[in-house]
This record gives sequence, structure tokens and C-alpha cells, in this order.
Amino acid sequence: MSNRSETPKTLFDRLWDTHAIVTREDGETLIAIDRHFVHEGSHHAFAKIAEKGRPVARPDLTFGIADHYVPTRNRASGIADPTIRGMVDKLIANTTRERVHLFGLEDRRQGIVHVVGPEQGLTLPGLTIVCGDSHTSTHGALGAWAFGIGASEVAHVLMTQTLWQRKPKTMRVRVDGAFQPGVGAKDLALTLIARIGADGAQGHVVEYAGEAVRSLSIEGRLTLCNLSIESGARCGLVAPDGTTIAYLRGRPYAPSGALFDEAAEHWLGLASDADATFDRELVLDASEIAPVVTWGTSPEEALPITGSVPDPATISDPARAAQYAASIDYMGLRPGMALSDITIDRVFIGSCTNARIEDLRAAAAVLAGSKASVPGFVSPGSSLVKRQAEEEGLDRIFIEAGLEWVDSGCSMCVGMNGDILAPGERSASTTNRNFKGRQGPGSRTHLMSPAMVAAAAITGKLADMRPFLAGRTAQ
Repeated sequence: MSNRSETPKTLFDRLWDTHAIVTREDGETLIAIDRHFVHEGSHHAFAKIAEKGRPVARPDLTFGIADHYVPTRNRASGIADPTIRGMVDKLIANTTRERVHLFGLEDRRQGIVHVVGPEQGLTLPGLTIVCGDSHTSTHGALGAWAFGIGASEVAHVLMTQTLWQRKPKTMRVRVDGAFQPGVGAKDLALTLIARIGADGAQGHVVEYAGEAVRSLSIEGRLTLCNLSIESGARCGLVAPDGTTIAYLRGRPYAPSGALFDEAAEHWLGLASDADATFDRELVLDASEIAPVVTWGTSPEEALPITGSVPDPATISDPARAAQYAASIDYMGLRPGMALSDITIDRVFIGSCTNARIEDLRAAAAVLAGSKASVPGFVSPGSSLVKRQAEEEGLDRIFIEAGLEWVDSGCSMCVGMNGDILAPGERSASTTNRNFKGRQGPGSRTHLMSPAMVAAAAITGKLADMRPFLAGRTAQ
């Protein structure tokens, strides 16, 4: 089906046009919001609307999820930290008062917001989705316009179910060809960020297209769109296709029966016109992408695992040379050392980037029958993912390898609830940010795919997972 119009449109043009209400003289447009996710960190916005005596405008379109600060261990005994317990209690009180549905700690569907939304079918093609978290871009994998917002914007959406926005530019990243075995979305995303920089897509909505993107599962696309924000993009998008429709069919909050078939026809018509123009275009060859790890303190400081730590002395740009030197110093590395010689202290598999069932399967495929030489833990992206992994026996693989199997939450991605590194400790992590102190004060983080983290767990060093894949499967 085609939504052909006189002027060729991109997918984002269609999403903008169907949600724009009115445009002011200053160029900002009032946008209708279809889904609003709030978490325990959103209590400031609830307090703001309470001060104004305003209710939540559309409680039926607002969903609370406990994920950012919740503990991943010993939940049955309650939350020990009084500050975090207070935040979770406020979330319960606010959502109860405003009649907002809550996926709380007692809910069997609880998990990280950007895992639960797609999993439950709350994330649907063509919707606008916002949340007070930058990685809301994740939901764009299903053809939704999804982006993070600040506390004052959260309050505005709570009160009005709208938001003022200035239309961003568009950028298409086309990925041709096929990935090498074991290479996937995380490697593609880090390769792209390394190429264009942490602000390379600033001011743009990025649409991912091409044969290699189409070959990705929805879970891979979620990883790709999750990391869009790390290139400076406002959000990431993948146009709905047959893979999208198959994923959504039967989801609890998705349409059902004839309504689903009608919706699916509409969703497939959201794609960019063949002759639509983008403000920027970039083409990558999937076959040239290797397993990638970060070496520095920004996602853009990433290289194939076969590479070496850069030497700032060889960089002609003084600002870039100084940035690299500072990153190398903080990370405790040496210019020119092989990335595969970098030893680690522990591993972490989790976060909204890489903690879905396919991610856990990929890590387990590498770890099966092996022992980790460093400690670490695995935090599934949702309680349902945790249950499925246990039904498949993946938890036994992790536990027998020597890793800890914990509950769902944002966990060490943001270094909360005791899920942190000690100062100076180095981790191999499936998360999305490797900023200074991200996983705890003085912590050092190397980003990579779940399979690469599993290989690092076995060797105690950053390692190429491909030698571990003989006769096994990883995504």
C-alpha cells in the first residue's frame, strides 16, 4: 500500500503531519501525544501539576513503569534505601490518584520502560511517544515517533497531552549488504556513531533503511534506535514492514482481529516515498562492519575489536587529540595498545539497549559450557523476559558460568541501587553510555554487544566473540 501524495514524503513527514495541531509564529508546532510513559523519576512533574491543581489530561494514554531506581535484588524484603523507596511510593501514589495504569514491582509485566512498551504492544507504528528518558528513541524501531523530554515537558504532557516542537531535519542511513556472522545492531550503531560523531546527527530524525536493517529482528532494530540519541539525533525510525506486523500480532495492547488487519494495512503505508528527499544521507556496507568495542569515554570513541587504542600524537586536530588524550588517561590505557589486551574487572548484561530475550540468547550461546573468569551479573529487560529466559534455561547457563542472575531494572546502566563499579574498576557492558563515572564514581566502561560481553567474561579481556561461535548462534 502507498500513501502517495503530490509532494513525496518521508516516514517522519507523515508522522509530523498527522500529529501537528497548530504552528506558532515562532515556528514551533503543537504536537498531539499518543503515549506518555512515566517512571519513578517523574515525581517532580506530578508535583508540578498538583501545585497547579491540574489533573492528568489523558490517564488512559499515560502509563507508569517502575524501572530507573528499583533494586534488582532481594525485592521480597522491600526497598532498603529510603530515598528510592520514597520515589517508588510516590509513583504508586501519583498513578493511583490520577488513575494511571502502573507496571509496578508487584506486576508480573514490570521491566524497563523501553522494553515493556514494545513487549506489551503499547508501542505501535504511527504513534507519538514521549517519556522523561533520553532513550525513548528506542520505540522508533516500530515506526513510532518517540523521543525523550525534560521534567517541565513531562508536566506539560500530563496536563495537556500535547507538546510544542520545532520540526527537525531528516537523515537517512542506508545499510546495504549482509552482516558477517555474529555481527549485528550494536556493532552497526557504534560504527555509525564512531563515523559521524556523538553530535553528528544533531537536529535530525534518523531513518534507518536498506537490506541489512530489514534483516534485523525487531529486537535488533530496538537496539539500533535506542542508540540514535548517542549520535545526537532527536530520534531514530525504521519503517514498518512484515517483520513489524508479525512482532505486534497478539500483543496485549495491540489491536486484534479485523482491527489489527486494518491497522497493519495502514502501518505498511507509512513508509517513505521512493523519491522522498532527506536533508542528509549516509550509506554503509554491512559486510565491512566488525565486532566493535568502545575504548574511551564517549560512544563515538569506538573501534573494531581487532584495532588498537589511538595515539593522540598522530592526530592533527588539536581539540580531538586533547579529547583522546583525556579519554585514554581516564580509562587507564596506553596509546597503541591492542584493544584485545585490555583486561576487565567485571561484566554487565542488561539495560534498555541489550537485555531482551535475543540478547540473552546471544550471550548464552557464547557462554554455554564455559566459566567466567571475572564476576558480573545479568539483569533481563523485563520480568517477562526473565521468565522466558528461565523457561529456556538461559539463566542456568549464566549461573553455571559464574554470573549473577538478578531482577529487571535499569541497574548498572546508570549505577544505582548498589549496582555499581568500584572506583577504577573496568567493565565490559551492553549498555548505551560510557561516560566518566556512568557506572559509578571513577568507573571505566567499555560498550559492546551481549555476545562480546560474554567473550570478555570468559577471557577476562576485551575479546572477539567470533572464535567462540563455532557451531553456535549469536545475533
